[in-house]
Amino acid sequence: MRWLMSLGERTRPDAPTYAEDPAPHQARALALVDDFAHLFTVLQEWRQEYGEELTAWAVQVEADDVENLPAELIEQWEWEGAPVRLDTQRGGYVKVSDYREVSERPGISARTTTGLPLWTAAP
Repeated sequence: MRWLMSLGERTRPDAPTYAEDPAPHQARALALVDDFAHLFTVLQEWRQEYGEELTAWAVQVEADDVENLPAELIEQWEWEGAPVRLDTQRGGYVKVSDYREVSERPGISARTTTGLPLWTAAP
C-alpha cells in the first residue's frame, strides 16, 4: 500500500477552511509515496510552488504509477473523496485531519476541518 495525495483547492475566500477535494485526474498536483511521512516532504515542495497555506487530500492505494492509476480508484475518489486532509499552516506546521473512522463524512467538495486535528507536525 502506498499513499496518493492530491492538491486541494481553497476556492472560497469567505470560508478559509473550505477546501475542495479534486479527484486525481482533476488535481493540479499529485504525489504517490511509499510512506505517510513522505507526504510532508511533498507538502514542503508544494508550498514553494503553490503558496504557504494549502490543503491536500490523501488516501492509501494499491498503485505503482501516478500516471496509470486504476479507473476504479478514480471512481471511488470521485464518489467518496480522500479520507485524510493535510492543511499547511503558518510557521511550517501541518494539521492532519483523519476522516477514515467517521461514519458520515461531509460532502467531498465542501469538507472543512472540524474538531481537533489528529496531530500537528512542526517544521
